[in-house]
Amino acid sequence: MANRLTAFSARACTCALMLGIAPHAAANMYRYTDANGQVVISSTIPQEATKRGYDILGNNGRVIETIPPAPTEEEIAAREAEKQRQQELAEQREKDRQLLKRFSHPDQAVKAMHRKIRELEGLIQLKRGNISVISSQLDSEQSRAADMERTGRDIPESILEKIRRLESQIRDIEREIASQTQEIEALQKAFEADIERLEEVTDEARTLPLEPAGETN
Repeated sequence: MANRLTAFSARACTCALMLGIAPHAAANMYRYTDANGQVVISSTIPQEATKRGYDILGNNGRVIETIPPAPTEEEIAAREAEKQRQQELAEQREKDRQLLKRFSHPDQAVKAMHRKIRELEGLIQLKRGNISVISSQLDSEQSRAADMERTGRDIPESILEKIRRLESQIRDIEREIASQTQEIEALQKAFEADIERLEEVTDEARTLPLEPAGETN
């Protein structure tokens, strides 16, 4: 019986110690600066004060953790701006890497631009030739229709339909030429930007003119 009481007392003492120590260990204090600039040490901390930063003190009064102040709107904006800048730098590095895979010297880009422009201009010349052929057919049909009108005859619907079809073909080809002309302008601007960037990243200047005229290679 005495042994059981002793064991019970030991367990009770252990529980009491644990119960006594736990609140004591958790009883950290906070040190912060209030709205008047005064340093305050308290077991609680106002929500507003947490934005200014504070220290968590241990039972011995020493700082066990420092919580920094919440960032200001200016600091948040600066962080976002820096994050954006770093992202743009990473994107530019990737673009440069891809560009250097295509061209190792600005002159290579110049030659590629000239070749591409000549290809597109060649297509435009072919389309203009097609317009010339269709225009001749159109002139012939319009002359036939005019002759019939002069003699008082009705113009057959087949001739009128052919005239409309030829006119439509010419308009379609002219739109294609206009689109390809814009494509050449956009392509040249893109190539010129790449050439300028290549001069920066390779530290080499182009030796060829940007205009295709005179390019023999």
